[in-house]
Amino acid sequence: MSRVMWFFTPPEESSLPERLQGLFQKARESVGFVPNVFRAYSYRPERLSAWFGHFKQLHVSTEHLDEADREMIAVVVSAWNRCSYCIVAHGHALRVALDDQVQADLIAINWRHAGLDQRRTAICEFAEKLTATPHEMAERDLHRLRDVGLTDEEVWDVAEIASMYNFTNRMALALDQRPNEEYHRLDR
Repeated sequence: MSRVMWFFTPPEESSLPERLQGLFQKARESVGFVPNVFRAYSYRPERLSAWFGHFKQLHVSTEHLDEADREMIAVVVSAWNRCSYCIVAHGHALRVALDDQVQADLIAINWRHAGLDQRRTAICEFAEKLTATPHEMAERDLHRLRDVGLTDEEVWDVAEIASMYNFTNRMALALDQRPNEEYHRLDR
């Protein structure tokens, strides 16, 4: 296992509750390895369960906010925060969701150069503003998302996804969590 974080050593997988061992096994089956974020968060098993449940709920596609949009938010937030773990991990997920390696990489580097349509541009602007200057958020920011076709529930999702990744980025940065080396080779 590669080094996961600097301050804490995660518990042995065999010492985790059975449901989390099952989560690790499911990850091995679906992506071929256990993401380091799972290992890091397993330091507090009940919080890993809560975090992962929240993550899964936020990644349920809706009519106007698909999986690529949701991963794009994760990448935009993570790029602003310079969170290498999430840029790499969600960059991979974005490449898969878009089925376009070039556009996914452009979004991760600088979404303004990715040639996004008006809807995705508005989503990126909102996510970045909530990350960079949350104290400047105003009702007009929500209206901009509605103006490009998002429902109120989807506007809520954009805000919640951006907020969740700000939390996740800060945890990864605080603990020196590194992306699995396997992510660098996926879909390339």
